[in-house]
Amino acid sequence: MTALSLGPSPRRRAVLARRVRLLVAATITYNVIEAVVAIGAGTIASSGALVAFGLDSVIEVASAAAVAWQFAARTPELVERREKRALRIIALSFFALAAYVTVDSARTLLGSGEAEHSSAGLVLAALSLAVMPFLSHAQRRAGRELGSASAVADSKQTLLCTYLSAVLLIGLAVNSLFGWAWADPIAALVIAAVAIKEGREAWRGDACCAVPAPAGATAAAATGTGDGCASCPPGCACCA
Repeated sequence: MTALSLGPSPRRRAVLARRVRLLVAATITYNVIEAVVAIGAGTIASSGALVAFGLDSVIEVASAAAVAWQFAARTPELVERREKRALRIIALSFFALAAYVTVDSARTLLGSGEAEHSSAGLVLAALSLAVMPFLSHAQRRAGRELGSASAVADSKQTLLCTYLSAVLLIGLAVNSLFGWAWADPIAALVIAAVAIKEGREAWRGDACCAVPAPAGATAAAATGTGDGCASCPPGCACCA
């Protein structure tokens, strides 16, 4: 009888951990640039949605840094012990973003200034919409195979940036084309609602069914017939 290996081999885990660290570094670099451009352009255009998008980038940096700290541990055991703390940091980051965006959007809707056209914001939103899905997919796949809820939660933070980019692009475009200033704070409130949802999932630790895939699932992922989450329980969102 052949024994079933419940997870990737130590060598494979080392490869995946290194991949996560590289993806996290790329995410941090991009988001630092994104935050500077978005907050600067949003301040100039009085755009709450743009500023919120920039603050989300700052939070993504904090989230990615928490995962980088976790995977900088020298042993797999220490990496696992740091998992819950990293998830808490990610969740609190989501909640902080939602709180700020909600208050700022309410002030704007009540007449505290109107957003202006922002060419820089439109370009940034379109660029992020193209870049972020690739970073998110690569990190989420590695996180699933590792069975790391924090890595998957951080990849969902990156995926959130993709959704926010689309919402921001629509809001800025509608405001620029039709002069509907209310579209900007409404777009920001959508950002806040999604952030609360993701924050709750990260806090509960169910951002990924943190169960390492069996060795067979790893092989399937390598051949393109699976994605490393074959061992997720029924109804688990990590394979969605």
